[in-house]
Amino acid sequence: MYTPVVKVPNQQYTFYMEEPVQKDRPRRFLEIFAAILKHSNYRFLLDIYSRIATKCGRCSCMCQVYEETGDPEDVPCYRSELLLRVYRRHFTLGGMLYGKIFGNRYLADKDIDEMAEAFYRCTACRRCSIECPMGIDHGLITRLGRYILSEMGIAPKALVVSTREQLEGATRNTSAIPVKALLDSCEFLEEEILEAKGVPVKFPINVEGAEYIFFPPVSDYLMEAETLMGNAVVLHAAGISWTIGTGYTDAINYGLFYNDRLLANIARKEVEELHRLQAKKILIGECGHASRAAKYFIPTFCGGKQAPEVVNCMELTLRLLEQGRLKLNPKAITETVTYHDPCNIARTGWIIEQPRTIIKSFIKNFVEMSPNKISNYCCGGGGGTVSVDEIRRFRTEVAGKRKAEQLRATGADIVIAPCANCKKQLRELIQDYGLEMEVKGLHDLIFTAIEF
Repeated sequence: MYTPVVKVPNQQYTFYMEEPVQKDRPRRFLEIFAAILKHSNYRFLLDIYSRIATKCGRCSCMCQVYEETGDPEDVPCYRSELLLRVYRRHFTLGGMLYGKIFGNRYLADKDIDEMAEAFYRCTACRRCSIECPMGIDHGLITRLGRYILSEMGIAPKALVVSTREQLEGATRNTSAIPVKALLDSCEFLEEEILEAKGVPVKFPINVEGAEYIFFPPVSDYLMEAETLMGNAVVLHAAGISWTIGTGYTDAINYGLFYNDRLLANIARKEVEELHRLQAKKILIGECGHASRAAKYFIPTFCGGKQAPEVVNCMELTLRLLEQGRLKLNPKAITETVTYHDPCNIARTGWIIEQPRTIIKSFIKNFVEMSPNKISNYCCGGGGGTVSVDEIRRFRTEVAGKRKAEQLRATGADIVIAPCANCKKQLRELIQDYGLEMEVKGLHDLIFTAIEF
């Protein structure tokens, strides 16, 4: 068991990584790195990045971890250089010749330990990429480093266990919810909707030929019921053809955080379920990383231009609102509301204005965070670290401190966070910093305001 130290000002914590006992770890690391380069397109980017000086440090002003610690090892380009120098030394002609002549800078155990520490202090929010003058995607390098390490068995136990249950367990989802419990939850939510809205809304199960197959983060079935009810009433009110499949239920894809092989396998399961029920499109619920994993990697691993269309629920809700198929009561929400941009859907500019347009259509007291949109701060639990409960204090005291300050500055009563991971992290920030606000999903408030 490898237990890297997670450094916090004046304190140290550890988080636990699964690692089988291995001899000659550097050789194993290089073998895995070589296999990834052979069977992927990472080499092209690494050839470019390795020729660029990753030492200017401009990215440091965008990293909320470095802003808190001031530790040079937390500068994104320093972290990226840990992997790039391995690539230069062992996988470029110049590096190999230099090594043969001078016999130095071979990969060592201490280098692997340093990478394991560094890559999981990063939230992979990619905010640093906005400032990099050379266009280096430090978040991508972090993920590649995690990919190599995970193939050695070095990965946070929390991520490994969740992904193992999703791929191999009896429930096939990260929250280990049996299908019967999921169906019972749907029946209960139908009763709740009927009581609250007076409308018999159904959760269609295993309906063949629907326009959309709906994949929410599976945790919504138990922990974010109002978000799920909001999704259901929107689809019902607009007369959308949709279904939930019991063959595969979970939009969450932790492969995005640490292993491309697992990322691909989970994406394929979503497509297989779509084909099983002969649905036309994939609808993803309120989850930033699940949306990004499906939107960008289903085409990569599941058919390219022939891959099924992926739609985020906020995109669909806005379209229905603009078509006049939804009616929201502008007096239903009186509290002051702010909006948190999840990194995985906002950093590329994909989903930014859609939720704001919806919010402004029925909420009068809306205030923006600063900065916001593409430049918004990460919740502090990105890159899957929110799942690692043993580093909660690192997530809230270091990685999430800037976000807590942002939340306090808005003076809002409610922060909308359309992402399962962000909701968990923001609630912990609110608790740890004593903030007087609630975390809601956008569809939670839509559920309150919708009229039939």
